[in-house]
Amino acid sequence: MYRVGLTLNHFAETCVILTTSHRTPSRTRTEEMPNALTHAYSSLWIASLASLVVPTVPSSSYSSSAVYHRAPVGVKRPGFMERTLVLLDVNARSPIRVLNDNFLSLQLDPSIIKDGWLDFLSSKRLVTLARGLSPAYLRFGGKRTDFLHFNNQKNLAKFRGPGPDYYLKNYEDDIVRSDIALDNQNGCKVANHPDIMLELQREKAASTQLVLLKEQLSNIYSNITITARSLDKLYNFADCTGLHLVLGLNALQRNPDNSWNTSSTLSLLKYGAGKKYSISWELGNEPNAYRSMVGRAINSTQWAQDYAKLRTLLQSVRYYHKAHLYGPNVGRPRKNALHILPCWASLLEKGKVVEIEDFLKTRLMDTLTEQINKVIQVVKAHTSGKKVWLGGLGPAWTGGINNLSHTYAAGFLWINTLGVAAVQGIDVVLRHSFFDYGYTHLVDQNFNPLPDYWVSLIFKRLVGPKVLDVRVAGLQRKPQPMRVIRDKLRIYAHCTSFSNHNYARGSITIYIINLHRSRKKIKLAGTLRNKTVHQYLLQPYGTEGLRAKQVQLNGEKLVMLDNETFPELKPKTLRPGRTITMPPLTIGFYVVKNMNAYACRR
Repeated sequence: MYRVGLTLNHFAETCVILTTSHRTPSRTRTEEMPNALTHAYSSLWIASLASLVVPTVPSSSYSSSAVYHRAPVGVKRPGFMERTLVLLDVNARSPIRVLNDNFLSLQLDPSIIKDGWLDFLSSKRLVTLARGLSPAYLRFGGKRTDFLHFNNQKNLAKFRGPGPDYYLKNYEDDIVRSDIALDNQNGCKVANHPDIMLELQREKAASTQLVLLKEQLSNIYSNITITARSLDKLYNFADCTGLHLVLGLNALQRNPDNSWNTSSTLSLLKYGAGKKYSISWELGNEPNAYRSMVGRAINSTQWAQDYAKLRTLLQSVRYYHKAHLYGPNVGRPRKNALHILPCWASLLEKGKVVEIEDFLKTRLMDTLTEQINKVIQVVKAHTSGKKVWLGGLGPAWTGGINNLSHTYAAGFLWINTLGVAAVQGIDVVLRHSFFDYGYTHLVDQNFNPLPDYWVSLIFKRLVGPKVLDVRVAGLQRKPQPMRVIRDKLRIYAHCTSFSNHNYARGSITIYIINLHRSRKKIKLAGTLRNKTVHQYLLQPYGTEGLRAKQVQLNGEKLVMLDNETFPELKPKTLRPGRTITMPPLTIGFYVVKNMNAYACRR
């Protein structure tokens, strides 16, 4: 399930986050948060405002994501060209949104400490793959955020469970022993782990995952100790890959009067400051679910006081006196509160996503647009100037489903989420999770990139933060009233990323999702007419079709050349005036070169 929240960035850039994450169905009814509170630092509890929300209709006469409709039943079937051709134009004068440069960002769950994968973040290949998605935020948080306890210990044996560490026999050394054959690469610690260690780790992760899943289903969680060395490894990974770490703090450490106990957090802050770790902070995770999780409720007044206390605490540690502070976030509020994105997780939970074709259902994508729009309206009305983030985002619930959640088909939901979020003005989207055990991640346990990773990589390479208006016209007959067919051809446009030096400023990147089981033709018109286009067409590789775990780009299989080298992402050049042909069930990125678009020149 997804969650929604606000980010309060006191004394820094004031920012609102709309975050999302997988939710376990509560066995007891989740308590609603009390009325909204405004305090000296403009804290806002969005769940409290949800009751103010009324359905809204976008004022724009056309959607910034293109719409293509089939001819309705009962209307004479038009000719071949009328059935297949769509005219596409983009407003290149000014952007409709300007997003964060870190729009596509990543998340790691604290469970990687417990299942042992934290010790492998120094892998050369993992570092390379994460670096490919920079710049980005790296949010370290999730449901287990509020069970993290910091302990500045050098002897790690006390806090480690059985696993690959016994292969090394010695825990006493200050060096983290799972990082053998360390290399200095740009001041970073990277490692080549032997196959035996990886095999042992996979065995440990598989057994630990059963325990973690049991905790999630029962809603009863055990504590996780994050040691100084664990923090070192986490920060080393973020720093070496160009990611900015956002660290979640345990908010369930409470004094007898229910105020937040800051002793562990202060110790963590002092350690991080001593190491000069540049970190942003977040307090707690889904506090509106605390009653069902631990039998303790924290009202909005107390929560605002806790955030004020954390800001004061950050100011008391000189190195972090200007650090960014994000939150609060909340889970899926019930009854009168907003339901944010009742999408993949809820459908998996209810057993409705059991076939690969379920990922193609447009109602999932449509719900995303409707719900984000409602939240944006609340934020505009009550927290002017704050931004909204979408976090904890993944294609499945409780670790995903084998042969389903990590396939090519799941990429349709992922790329559409990025497009919808961009058009709606979501500032940052946090993908859960970059790497871990299970089937919802960008990288598998063999450190191989999955289809969603390649979608993300191409998005990062080609798509800039400026969002453009898309206009389309289908040459079919006018649909009858009330007979609108759900959109299966989705088109989004941005200025091409300035960091891509293969394209001059002023170029435009269009990305298209064809959910039809037939090919579709798109003709560039207006300002896009008669321009050279570079095509990056993603299709499943092999004979598994939508279930494929590998993808091809313009007919070439995408695979890492070695631990440090990406394959060349070679475009196919389409001559000026040529019609774009989208094969069925494909994702395509199209860079319109040398547009000199005014919106994209600066």
